Amino acid sequence: MTDHQTAHEQYPYDVVVPAGGAARRLGGVDKPAVSVGGRPLLDRVLDACPDAATAVVVGPERPTVRPVVHAREEPPGGGPLAALDAGLRHSTAPVVLVLSADLPFLTGGTVRTLLAAAAEDGADGALLRDAEGRDQPLVAAYRAEPLRRALDGVRAEHGALAGLPLRVLSGRLALRRVTGPTAAASFDCDTWEDIEAARARIREHGTVLDEWITAAKAELGIELDVDTAALLDLARDAAHGVARPAAPLTTFLVGYAAAQQGRDVTDLAEKAAALANRWAAEATEGAGTAEGAGTGEGAETGEGTGKAGTAEGAGKTGSTGSTEAAGKAGATTDAASEGEPEAKPAE
Repeated sequence: MTDHQTAHEQYPYDVVVPAGGAARRLGGVDKPAVSVGGRPLLDRVLDACPDAATAVVVGPERPTVRPVVHAREEPPGGGPLAALDAGLRHSTAPVVLVLSADLPFLTGGTVRTLLAAAAEDGADGALLRDAEGRDQPLVAAYRAEPLRRALDGVRAEHGALAGLPLRVLSGRLALRRVTGPTAAASFDCDTWEDIEAARARIREHGTVLDEWITAAKAELGIELDVDTAALLDLARDAAHGVARPAAPLTTFLVGYAAAQQGRDVTDLAEKAAALANRWAAEATEGAGTAEGAGTGEGAETGEGTGKAGTAEGAGKTGSTGSTEAAGKAGATTDAASEGEPEAKPAE
């Protein structure tokens, strides 16, 4: 898949997010709405699959950043199989991505890996296997028709889907197992300790800037690829070469230009960085020129002062090694005596 080819272009899919659980271990709080990194968990999950043709959220209606279809399982709170069945009724894609609503570190890379594995010959789908070797059927991509047949089979056998565990469904499907690209991909938030761990993780040095930029873009409603390293280099060059407040203002201008002109942020950042470096180079060159000019001017001034017979000017010139010139130019006897023997009286 090329950088410009979306997952949906290669593997057309919908996403179903079961979000109607009671969250008993969180004291009954609305878990999908809990904020991690300034964004609700549900929005973080939906952000990992922006090219899904249809996003179905099964559970109570909540505001979301992207448009979604709301559905309810029967009965409400009837469990993951009932939620999956309700979500499938609103899906028409050949592949259905099924994601729980509490995955703060799910990424587009994991989604693409699951979709690719589900497309393999002989597979009914693919699910994530976590670092401990456990299957995660709510981090999975399923082919729609085998999934519908499996649900019908479970319903026929048990009379209903409510309250049944996911393993009775996954056992009927030929599923590929995918190891998460990162250990955090399957991290879910079942307890307040999990929530706090997730909130701490996004503030770690290696992740905080990317997390902040993603949150800011979502809050501002913009779609703009940001090369963090390029912008930080630009901010450094602007701060050092121009003035410290130039850093945030310059990066703002680069982002504005990229949005207005539809251009790549990295290219514009390089142009602005080159400008900052030229600016800094001029200041360095100017300082060097002024220093050189100051040395020459001081010598010339000393010489002129000597010609005028000013003792103070001659003394200063003498301190720079030009006493001989001052004495020859007719400086006072006191000043000249610093550099030459006192003249004998005329006979």
